[in-house]
Amino acid sequence: MSQRTYFQLWADAQVELRHLLDEELPAEPRRPEKDRVVFFQRLATFYVRYIRTLRQLEEAYDLMVHPQKRRLVRRILDSVMGRVLELKNEMVETESLEYHYMDDVLHDMKLTPAELEIPIPRYFSEHSKEVQQRKAMVADLLKMVEMNESPEPLTVKRMSPEKAVRLVQLAERARQGRLRAKLSMECRNMNRMYRTKDSGAADMELAATCIQKVWRSFLTRRRTKAERQEEMIFLGMIMDPNHQQPSPAELTAQANEACTRVKQEEHEEAYQKSIEVVTNQLRDMEGHDMSKTMKEQIRQWFIECRNATGVFPDYPDEDDGGSALIFAEKNPQQLIEELAEKEVAANNKPKGKEEKKEKGKKDKAMVDKEEEAAGLTMMPSAFLSDLEEGHKTFVDFWQTRDESENFIQRHEVELIKEEKRKVVEAEIQKQVDEQMRQELAEWKLSVDKDKGGKTKANAKKKKASKSGKKKKKEKDLTADRTLESLCQELVEQGLLKQADRVRLHDYLGDYSYLGTTMRQNDIEPMPSLSDVRQVLSLYAVLPLGSQPVHEKAPLVKAMLLVGPSGVGKKMLVHAVCQETGSTMFDLSPLNTAGKYPGKSGLAMMLHLVFKVARLLQPSVIWVEDAEKMFYKKVPKEEKELDPKRLKKDLLKSLKLIKGEDRVLLIGTTKDPLSADIKSLCKMYSKIILIPRPDYGSRYILWKHLIQKQGGEVTQALDLSSLAKITDGYTPGHMVQAIQSVLTKRRILMQTSRPLTAAEFVPQLAKIDPVFQEEEEALKNWYTKTPLGKKRIKAATGKEEEEAGKGKTAKTKRKKKKK
Repeated sequence: MSQRTYFQLWADAQVELRHLLDEELPAEPRRPEKDRVVFFQRLATFYVRYIRTLRQLEEAYDLMVHPQKRRLVRRILDSVMGRVLELKNEMVETESLEYHYMDDVLHDMKLTPAELEIPIPRYFSEHSKEVQQRKAMVADLLKMVEMNESPEPLTVKRMSPEKAVRLVQLAERARQGRLRAKLSMECRNMNRMYRTKDSGAADMELAATCIQKVWRSFLTRRRTKAERQEEMIFLGMIMDPNHQQPSPAELTAQANEACTRVKQEEHEEAYQKSIEVVTNQLRDMEGHDMSKTMKEQIRQWFIECRNATGVFPDYPDEDDGGSALIFAEKNPQQLIEELAEKEVAANNKPKGKEEKKEKGKKDKAMVDKEEEAAGLTMMPSAFLSDLEEGHKTFVDFWQTRDESENFIQRHEVELIKEEKRKVVEAEIQKQVDEQMRQELAEWKLSVDKDKGGKTKANAKKKKASKSGKKKKKEKDLTADRTLESLCQELVEQGLLKQADRVRLHDYLGDYSYLGTTMRQNDIEPMPSLSDVRQVLSLYAVLPLGSQPVHEKAPLVKAMLLVGPSGVGKKMLVHAVCQETGSTMFDLSPLNTAGKYPGKSGLAMMLHLVFKVARLLQPSVIWVEDAEKMFYKKVPKEEKELDPKRLKKDLLKSLKLIKGEDRVLLIGTTKDPLSADIKSLCKMYSKIILIPRPDYGSRYILWKHLIQKQGGEVTQALDLSSLAKITDGYTPGHMVQAIQSVLTKRRILMQTSRPLTAAEFVPQLAKIDPVFQEEEEALKNWYTKTPLGKKRIKAATGKEEEEAGKGKTAKTKRKKKKK
């Protein structure tokens, strides 16, 4: 597509954004909604529309060439992603569920389930040069450690003479059998060639009729099969075998895309060079005038304050903005009052932690009661103002801009000057602040000699109050070590690992089409694997991939994936790392057993992991078998491993993670019932229950996994029946069965003997499925989590309301009868 097409795509997305902003920020605030269902429908509609806008912006950004347009689109794209996460958080708070079913919303908007898929921007895996160098360093260290690991010595197994003779006999008998089969086949062929039979005219006619009958039926079957295949290709049910290889048009499109990406890099380099040139020009040509003007304005402010108050003012601190406060549109008296208020607020010490907590709980309870009484309203957003600003920039500068002379989409020099003039002003402002502070001190010494002591005392008080504000920083135990040495140690200890090459779209699963219908009939549907993929995209991929989104969106520090063995928990962790280019650390109890012994060793291990995770962010810290860390009772065979040693210290380290640290702790467990649920929920704020696959997901999995292993899906293979009988089997079980059936010999025999569903049944019979009791136990466990309890409380509240309405209706009827 041309650059005009991508610009039009951006413009269409901005039109939809304008409509969304008008609805979300009306002139008059909306009335609180008392009906929870109606409120959720509104949230779901916004959610779906924002996802569509996100997909449009991502497509436009991916292949847009103009560097300045790309920066604006990126800002808007990040804000839209943040807004999607905020709406998801509100939907969770409204329904008290992690999974939502919006098939009715899709039906009303005439959209397909594919529209709900979260688009993962391509730039997530594109990093700056520094980050790329760090990632390359980690990869080199991992390769080096793998090479240094000594291979296992080859051992020759001794064999008794009887076994050796038996093996030789077996091979010889097999050879003789093959020769006999070949000889018998040659004899049969020779007999066919020399077989003769006298036949009359009648027999010849019968033979011709028989041949015609067979030939015509063959032609009819072939024509019917071709027509059926054409129909299926037209409906999109199967792929066209003649177009499995890319067509010339597709190859041309791929070449054009590669050329566009090369242009992106060239234009970006030219833009960066232009920034340096323009910045230096502004410093040389306008820097002196800026400095002179600032100094004059600041001196004028000194004199005005002296005339108004009788003394020279204190110069604003650098933390408060320095001379930027002076240049704000405020008179000297207002500015002095503002600075005094800040000092008073700083000196007022906060109350104790316990009083604060009690007060916070009371305030929260009061707010909740008020909200329940008034109705449901949307929470304030941290991204709507950014979206407004981005849309305003688009409308003011790019929407009506004539670019007929900029066909190759080079950068705009005037726009660079406007942006960099502010940067140069900020640099010069700092220099001017230092000079004017000295000048003000000299003025005070010369004019207010008798008040000099007081000013010094005030300055000391200010310093003391500021020092009291500062919080204790985390002690750096490895301040004298380089990042490379820290990474090397973690790799050698097996705590820093390379993620497997899997993507999130490889986690296959179908959409849940009847979720809303089942809920209307008071049946709670089980989520599909497609829902699991969407939740991981929202909670893990989008925040880790974008720094602005992670800083402003609802913060998720840790999440727990719960599900039976084989549902793909480990695959999802590796997919998150691959999608975001994250560094992967393994703090599983079995992996850390025997490493860094003692309290000091444990503190050092966690310090190393979290320090390197921050330096190499985005990072994922994986804890396999997370229930072992919170055992109610440690089994005898695991007491030596001490699986609970990380329980307290890991939680402390997790609390130190802030919004600017793109670090996520992901735990996986198949047996959460053996853990203390209170401690487990304290560590993991998000708990995602992964179910066994439903019928639609099983059908897709069987088809994809068989083809991936080298099998051919023909009409002889009844995938529908195979998906039906494998209810309770996980994707891991399916892979195991397919690998045992599709051997190299069986793959070669497919042309003469196609695959059938019956071949997989004996292998599946050897594997125990996930029984209904196990799934019910996991469901019951989930109801004891904070979100599960909240859901039950909301459901009982609804029942009580319905019961209350029923009672009032009955009393009214009785009164009417009387």
